[in-house]
Formats: sequence, C-alpha cells, structure tokens
Amino acid sequence: MAKVEIQSLKGMRDLLPEQSYQWQFVEEKLRKVIESYGYQEIRTPLLEKTELFKRSMGEVTDVVEKEMYSFTDLNGDSISLRPEATASCVRAGMQHGKLQQQIQRWWYSGFMFRHEKPQKGRYRQFQQVGVEVFGLQGPDIDIELMLLSWQLWQALGLDNVILEVNSIGNLTERQNYKQDLVKYFEQYKSQLDVDSQRRLYTNPLRILDSKNPEMQTMIAKAPKMLDYLSKQCQQHFVEITTVLTQLKVPYRVNPYLVRGLDYYNQTVFEWLTPDLGSQGTICAGGRYDGLVTQLGGKAVPAIGFALGVDRLIDLIQATQIKFTPPALHAYWIAIGEQAQQQSWSLQQSIRQALPQLRLLNNCNGGNFKTQFKRADKSGALYAIVLAESELEQATVTIKPLRSDEQQQTIQQTELVNYFATIIRTKDNQ
Repeated sequence: MAKVEIQSLKGMRDLLPEQSYQWQFVEEKLRKVIESYGYQEIRTPLLEKTELFKRSMGEVTDVVEKEMYSFTDLNGDSISLRPEATASCVRAGMQHGKLQQQIQRWWYSGFMFRHEKPQKGRYRQFQQVGVEVFGLQGPDIDIELMLLSWQLWQALGLDNVILEVNSIGNLTERQNYKQDLVKYFEQYKSQLDVDSQRRLYTNPLRILDSKNPEMQTMIAKAPKMLDYLSKQCQQHFVEITTVLTQLKVPYRVNPYLVRGLDYYNQTVFEWLTPDLGSQGTICAGGRYDGLVTQLGGKAVPAIGFALGVDRLIDLIQATQIKFTPPALHAYWIAIGEQAQQQSWSLQQSIRQALPQLRLLNNCNGGNFKTQFKRADKSGALYAIVLAESELEQATVTIKPLRSDEQQQTIQQTELVNYFATIIRTKDNQ
C-alpha cells in the first residue's frame, strides 16, 4: 500500500471498486426482501439537532456521552452526525404528520457515525439497514419483523444464525424489576467492574449486557425480567414464541436480553452467529412504544430493527459465500478515425435499446493488437469490432473472448437483437 501524507480517518474506510460489488449484492438482496413485505423506503438527513438524540437515547448513555460526533455549526446550533436512524424516522414521522392514527411500514439504508474503538466489524462510519413500523400494537407485527429478518438471512444463504428473544414488559413492570436488580447487584458492588458500577444506579439493565467473563456467574443468578411480566405481557410474548416454534425458526429465549432505554417495552430480539466471534450480533430490534411520547408527540405503538451491513458482509465472507461481479457483456473496438466517429452513434443506439447492457468503450486509441489486449484484460465476454471492412458493409464483427464460440460478422442493424439474446442467456446462467 502506497504511503501518502493524508490518509482516511481512523475508523473510516474506502470501499474500492472490487469491494463495492459485495455491498451492491447484499443491499439488493435486502431491498428485495424488505419491499416484498410492502415496506416503503424513507431517507433522512445525516445531520440532526443534537437534542434529538439526547432526548431519544438519554444524556447518560454511552452513545451520547462518549460516541457522538457533535459540533456547533455556523448558526451556533449543536448538531450531530446521526449515530442511529430510529430517532430520525420518528422525528420525520412527527414533523410530516405521518404517525397519528396511521400505520406506517418504513425501511431505510444509510451511514451512521459513532466514535467507538475501531475493530473488525465495527467502524466509526458504518452502514445500517433497518425497518420501523408505527401504529400496530399486537404481537403479529413483532412476529412479522422476526420472520422478515429470518428471510433476509435465507436470501443471503446464511444458515448459522439464531434468534434470541425476550420481553422487558411495560414501564411499571420494568421499574419494579430495576429496583430489585439494583438491590441484587448492591450485594456484589465491590465485585462489579468499572462500567457496571457506573451503571448500577443510572442504567442497571445494561449490567446484564456485560461480556466480562468474571461477572457471568453473578449475572446468571440475577432476577429475570420474565418473572415480572403482567398477564397481558406474558400472553403477548407467548403468542410470539408459539408462532416461532410452529414455523421452526431457530430461536431461544434469553432472559438477560434487554434494552437500557426506558422507551423500549415488551419485545426485544437479536440475531446472532458464532461465525464472527465476540462481535456475533448482526441484527437487533425491539418494541419502543414510548419513544414518540418522549419526543413530544402523542403515544404511538412502534417496533423496528436494524442490521449492520459491514458485519453482515464479514459474515458472508467468513462462510465462504463467493461474490462474483457480473462480467462486461462487450468491449467496443474501433480501428481508424472513421470507425471511431461512427462508433458513437452505434453505441448510443444499442445503449438506449438495451440499458442493462454492460458495454465498455475503448478510449485513448491504440492499434488493433493493443485494443484487443485491453478487451481481454477487461474480462468482457465479447469484443465488438468496427474497422474499415465493416464500415464498407455496414457490419460489425463479434469475437467471443471467454468461450469456444465462432467469431461472426453481423449487420449493424442486428446488434440490438444479438445482445438482447446474450443478456437473456448469460445473465440467467
């Protein structure tokens, strides 16, 4: 790698052309599945008022305290690069009057920003794809999101994944649970690590998320949220697990799966894989019926999930699934000044008739041998040759570059039909 004076920022990365196809492949698979469920795309700004995330996520959370890219703009306003997209979707729904007494099924794709410690699968600029649903209260929409996300993994050929689910009840039930949780951990306060001691009175649920191996036995004996659920919340959760069992979705109940923010309630879930080591979560979601109220609106039931595209691509690579960029259909060779002039109109007509045709035009001149070398190096399936003899007869020569097919000469008027057949046969193999 060449040494240059100015390099990309730590935690940011370039995606070179040979890598970009991997992203296009995954993004297209995700889009097709999500839209097949009837979800519509929403696009929100990268920049939002810092207040939005302070009010939605809480000022004492790690993201807001330590990880947000925030600054004062030229108008003196505090603004931030978005660390997640749920708050932006809620803000957009409220601002444009899309949430009250309406059902919305939205999806998004875009970059988020967090000043975390960079490591494999975790970057400071990262892409998320997610869905957000507003206006539906029952467990059926919770089930739909779990099945939708399951279908995403199937579409990508991923089978070594498992769903973890839990219910964290309503706000009252969770407050009762948190009080007992604090009492329990107070007995072991000296044994808690620094992060857990800091969270004990501000966000005790997050202690259950700790990956510290020295604390796992202590956490395993802690009170469980499922024991605090009302009959209504229990029934909501039972309906979900019943359908997951019936459909043979690979899942397990994890009583320690929580969310540390008060606007979350009832259903929470994550998809995990052992193929990425400690960074095994590829998708996380949950119900957040309290967020619209927290941001100043009237109560609206809501649920969503987000998945990390960076980590998903790491998983696909770890499972040996091959990314094969589509080959160029053809490389255009023109020999002589007149051929080059006529090439423009011929190329334009075939591109307009066949917008899916991947045709690379030779530029910067070159003799016959030089242009053929470029054609071969391009990986194109065919070379289209226009030289003096073809000009006289209004033809082009088609030379296969990747097969034993015979070279042939066709009329220029037949070019569109010829490559329409090539596209149908080659792209569907």
